[in-house]
Amino acid sequence: MEIDAMYENLGICKKVLDFGKKIEDNLKDRFQEIDENAEYNQMKVIKAMQDNRVSDIHFAATTGYGYNDLGRDTLEDVYASVFHTESALVRPNLISGTHALSIALSGNLRPGDELLSPAGKPYDTLEEVIGIRESTGSLKEYGVIYRQVDLLPNGTFDYESIKKAINERTKLITIQRSKGYDTRPTFSVSQIGELIAFVKEIKPDVICMVDNCYGEFVERMEPSDVGADMIVGSLIKNPGGGLAPIGGYIAGKTECIDKASYRLTAPGLGKEVGASLGLNQAFYQGLFLSPTVVAGALKGAVFAANVYEKLGFQVVPNGSESRHDIIQAVTFGNPEGVIAFCQGIQAAAPVDSFVSPEPWDMPGYDAPVIMAAGAFVQGSSIELSADGPIKPPYAVYFQGGLTWYHAKLGILMSLQKLLDAGLVQI
Repeated sequence: MEIDAMYENLGICKKVLDFGKKIEDNLKDRFQEIDENAEYNQMKVIKAMQDNRVSDIHFAATTGYGYNDLGRDTLEDVYASVFHTESALVRPNLISGTHALSIALSGNLRPGDELLSPAGKPYDTLEEVIGIRESTGSLKEYGVIYRQVDLLPNGTFDYESIKKAINERTKLITIQRSKGYDTRPTFSVSQIGELIAFVKEIKPDVICMVDNCYGEFVERMEPSDVGADMIVGSLIKNPGGGLAPIGGYIAGKTECIDKASYRLTAPGLGKEVGASLGLNQAFYQGLFLSPTVVAGALKGAVFAANVYEKLGFQVVPNGSESRHDIIQAVTFGNPEGVIAFCQGIQAAAPVDSFVSPEPWDMPGYDAPVIMAAGAFVQGSSIELSADGPIKPPYAVYFQGGLTWYHAKLGILMSLQKLLDAGLVQI
């Protein structure tokens, strides 16, 4: 077949291709469900844009202080409409998910306040933000107390311990939706809603913030639909649709968003300043494309789960579980498997496919990390990418793919590299 010849030209042998075809043939019902959710979320985004009367005037660039940036302000109204929140902060100077979370936390916490994580240790890069690992400018340096409640062995919330941990100083509860560099299950929106309701019953005025990275548009609801006071994410992940070259968002209650904006700019200025520098069109169009792009990434994740589960590896989620983010974890148990997998993802990239990734000491992490991402936007993990720390249990975390076809190629190429290295047999 002509399509088979194209894959072979890209380096995929017939054995790998045939193995992948058998897996794909059994996923038609799953893929249809993903497409139906994407259609729902696409209509939700279009409705938000129409309700806020988006026009080409909103794509105009502003410079300097950015006063009266109509495009920026309308984009934030669109995000508030999409996520059903009172307000939103959507800015290019929120440079990453970690930065957006740092701004949300530092804007809403004061010396003596307590920050509680009921989902165990947060993502590695937040450890220095909080002060779990000592770092200049951490919340700990400013007198914010941190406590955490570890998950139960089955990956669910320890409600009894959470109840005991909440006290008069508990100001903000942070819930990380996705797994980070862990092999626990990702929390569903429903699970997050149950936790928020439980917490609010104990202390109604506590702020519940959800790290929504990798989760946007995977389900039909978002954490803000089930009581979250703030949801936070990166535009070079799901909601940027692969077009946003930078940026992050914080959406939620007006009081919380205003406080975050004063930390992002300056007290007294807040949301009123911040030029969009000609990036608005990419932000609007990326959001428009996001539900479809997320659907492609989800299909790739489901395909990866089924491929590697069939080969006997531990995968989270497994091949048949419901999906609540775009990340697929595969545990190899050795560094060679993680490295070969990432080298396969890199070899399937449209950019820098000739580069062979190696582990290195990245800032913010406590172990060498390998990252594969031949992306149009540096660090964009809605594009085909894979990464993982080189430490036990030696798991790799795969995500992204602006199209299903690219995600499929990446998984087949990762399998090809593992096969060539003698690390798997099919």
